[in-house]
Amino acid sequence: AVPTPDFILDLRRFIGTRPLFLTGVTAVVIRGDEVLLGRRSDNNALTPVTGIVDPGEEPADAAVRECREEAGIGVRAVRLALVHQLPRTTYANGDQSDYLDLTFRCRWISGDPFPADGEMTDVAWYPADPLPAEIGPEMRRRITAALAPDAEARFEGGR
Repeated sequence: AVPTPDFILDLRRFIGTRPLFLTGVTAVVIRGDEVLLGRRSDNNALTPVTGIVDPGEEPADAAVRECREEAGIGVRAVRLALVHQLPRTTYANGDQSDYLDLTFRCRWISGDPFPADGEMTDVAWYPADPLPAEIGPEMRRRITAALAPDAEARFEGGR
């Protein structure tokens, strides 16, 4: 299972299962014509590295940190690719969370990926084109935004 950060456990003592507004990051790591994907230990889904921004942490730093913690690799966040609000998540214990996801295009710098902290059971490089068919639509949208040559971030709403 994916461990819950201590700051969230502390907040839950006060708010119970009520919706908690959190900022998440997705790190789409690119190496040449490959993208880094891992199999999540909690639901077996094939996804990029994801995580929660710690209080006071810069989101790009969170993306870099999560890559180090989950996959044991060094990366540089090169651009913000997508900003969007995810539908409310309700966990098995009743906890509710609303995540604002910031998807970063990241460039691989060093290290061979491996499941470093147990949040993923496998981590490997996959062809970016075509992406594996089993990637769900939400993660496919994030990866596609990060792979696009656009210089501007994509965002939902505000139209």
